Amino acid sequence: MVMRDFMAPGKSVALAENAMAATSHPQATLAALDILRAGGNAVDAAIAAVALQGVVDPHMTGIGGDCFALFTPAGGRPVALNGSGRAPAAAHLEFFREQGITAISDLSVHSVTVPGAVGAWDYLSETFGRIGLDAILQPAIRAARDGFTITPRVAHDWARYAERLRRHEPAARQFLPGGKAPVTGDRLYNPALADTLEKIAREGRKGFYEGAVAEDIVATLNALGGLHTLADFDRNRPDVTEPIEADYRGYRLLECPPNGQGLAALLMARILDGFDLGEGKVSAADRIHLLAEAAKSAYRQRDLHIADPAHMAVSVEALLDENRIAAIRSAIALDRASPAEALDIPIHKDTVYVSVVDRNGNAVSLINSIFASFGSGIYAEGSGVLLQNRGSGFSLADGHANCIGPSKRPFHTIIPAMMFDGDKPYLSFGVMGGQYQANGHAHFISQVIDRGFDIQMASDQPRSFFTEGVITLEPTISDETRRDLERRGHLTRIAEEPLGGCQAIMIDHKRGILWGASDHRKDGIALGY
Repeated sequence: MVMRDFMAPGKSVALAENAMAATSHPQATLAALDILRAGGNAVDAAIAAVALQGVVDPHMTGIGGDCFALFTPAGGRPVALNGSGRAPAAAHLEFFREQGITAISDLSVHSVTVPGAVGAWDYLSETFGRIGLDAILQPAIRAARDGFTITPRVAHDWARYAERLRRHEPAARQFLPGGKAPVTGDRLYNPALADTLEKIAREGRKGFYEGAVAEDIVATLNALGGLHTLADFDRNRPDVTEPIEADYRGYRLLECPPNGQGLAALLMARILDGFDLGEGKVSAADRIHLLAEAAKSAYRQRDLHIADPAHMAVSVEALLDENRIAAIRSAIALDRASPAEALDIPIHKDTVYVSVVDRNGNAVSLINSIFASFGSGIYAEGSGVLLQNRGSGFSLADGHANCIGPSKRPFHTIIPAMMFDGDKPYLSFGVMGGQYQANGHAHFISQVIDRGFDIQMASDQPRSFFTEGVITLEPTISDETRRDLERRGHLTRIAEEPLGGCQAIMIDHKRGILWGASDHRKDGIALGY
């Protein structure tokens, strides 16, 4: 394994013997460790962490959003949980045509799908957890009731996207105190959210999808013209399936099946598997070029085909057929860019990702999101719930697999991942960042497997992302590399903000050690004991 340069900026990978948690917020990591030390397992700790982040990272996540998870019990088979919500039962395409709506704005009430996160947490806790939601949600309840301190990256994002809150007066009152975004070190409170979390802690999913909380959310949405009903909320249930997977250099990359974009990550992994990306074998420009070429093809397939699995016309198996992959690889030239095609779905959205492995070997990879920064910007004031805008990912093109429809799940960007070495989990990881996530998964595993970096070094490496016909480059990528890419025919631009945010845990079965990483692009930490 390659050692990092201790003279250069960066941080060391975290190490532990018993358990490890990696999140994008320090308080969330500490909450997870507290749960683990108090007798909770990996599932309990992951929910505690992500619930707390829904309070302290409200622009990223919360109970008004969705959740996906991969869980591998110690010595058992992995399962995939789809906790994404559905459109209202009344959301017929004809309604939008009659209203003259040709696209669903990410600030529209019609972008709000039924939040699926609480249903997912409840299922995970009841099925795989150890200590129950009442104990799990206490850190989040205390933060909402007693207050929390704004950290630097949270403050940066809050200020950048504050305008999204001004369209809905209740949201502005709660999240823009004094009419402006809070700054680093400020303290905020959300007693209404604390009350709702206490209700969920006592009653589980019923505390959110039935009764006063659901009534408040539906009334808020209906007042803005939404089609949502209490029946839509009552019907919400997560789906439990097997993960989908593909080979990369002899390892198995596991993703959640559609409606998430994990399939695009598998496509990229299979395309890149045909090129030698070992350390010293290719240049930095070669790596970025091949990642971009793989992304062009994988994202085209994603946008054409990935949707609610009940409505997909092409199977996962067909898209991953090795003859198709081989044909894609053969069309990629190392010295020139292929013709660009723009993606037709919004680019950067907000999410939090949590990875936890406990002392018994249970491993959970969990991601939770309200999609755009502050979601739809619509806030149910009585219950303290800021609502997601995942429905803006629907198409309004008749016949498209991802066309909006009654009780249909939209295409989703959020994807947790695991990598197996044989029949044992080797990596539990995720890379936040909306559309970037599939690209981020491929980039991360290549840094670990091909270059031999430890997982913190792999996370720290400069990132690039091909989208909308251009390769976006983080400014840590050299001018020489940028010029090389442009000579091959790529258009390039420098990223205005960091690309994604990675958390990861590596399980060293031979030595009984856990390795943890948390992205320097966020405020978070990885810690174990």
